[in-house]
Amino acid sequence: MKKLIASTFLAGGLFALAGTAHADCGDVSIAEMNWASAGVAAHVDKMILENGYGCKVTLVAGDTMPTFTSMNEKSEPDMAPEFWVNSVRTALDAAIAEGRIIQAAPLLSDGGVEGWWIPKFLADAHPDIKTVQDALKHPELFPAPEDPSKAAVINCPSGWNCQVSTANLYKALNAEKDGFQLVDSGSAAGLDGSIANAFEKKTGWLGYYWAPTAILGKYEMTKLSFGVEHDKKEWDACTAVPDCANPKVNAYPTSDVYTIVTKQFSEKAGVAMDYVKTRKWDNQTVGKVLAWMTDNQGTNEDAAKYFLQTYPDMWTKWVAPDVAEKVKAAL
Repeated sequence: MKKLIASTFLAGGLFALAGTAHADCGDVSIAEMNWASAGVAAHVDKMILENGYGCKVTLVAGDTMPTFTSMNEKSEPDMAPEFWVNSVRTALDAAIAEGRIIQAAPLLSDGGVEGWWIPKFLADAHPDIKTVQDALKHPELFPAPEDPSKAAVINCPSGWNCQVSTANLYKALNAEKDGFQLVDSGSAAGLDGSIANAFEKKTGWLGYYWAPTAILGKYEMTKLSFGVEHDKKEWDACTAVPDCANPKVNAYPTSDVYTIVTKQFSEKAGVAMDYVKTRKWDNQTVGKVLAWMTDNQGTNEDAAKYFLQTYPDMWTKWVAPDVAEKVKAAL
């Protein structure tokens, strides 16, 4: 949400049309995807569309492929707030070109981010470490969990796609020659626990993670550069292929994460469509909301309410003042 200020034209449109919101909106179905950031986004949209625009919102369970297929073929649901478009880029482009689906605002203004990270306190203490290659020059800073006399690169759990890419990059970087082991984190909890443990003990940590997530909302991490641009051809042919014989150093792609809506919704929703075209938030904010959700064992709905109560300076820029007041009054 670093770029949230709507254009004067859009803002003017919001103000002019605010009075017709109730008449224009009607019934709206929103996909509540089965991962935390998307689930929270769905509830934020529900609260704003219902309370600010008078829509009648229904949330439906969603996942990337089933939701896209249903929207493309049946125009249901109306809207998927957090859609990682790279996974269905070709089919989505065709659906947009043929007028069945509209791509609205990039919900995650930073995109979905993957990479190798180190704790920010370590990056601050060692400003010379800017790249993964810089980190590999300092095995003494990244003790392996089971054997501190050796260094470690922490990998994803078995079965995750990122385990393959991390293993290939470890090989491409000759990290073993620098004294590093590739350590399987065992599970999602194990991966998260290894980061939490590093912060508790103020020790180094080097490995794969992604954003936005609760862990990166709770623990400040610095993503390192691989010193090269993302090479999609190399990625598809080798980096993401198990046991690739000759991997090269590559950078993780940044995933495009947009809100998509059906053409039918764009035509019936009136002023609510202006909202969908405007609102976006950044990974740091999402991470903090998810960290609150984890610490408080909150639901998606709890976290959405927390966001609206905690970050009014952010979300009120997405809507006209009278809409913002209605949403605030309902919290």
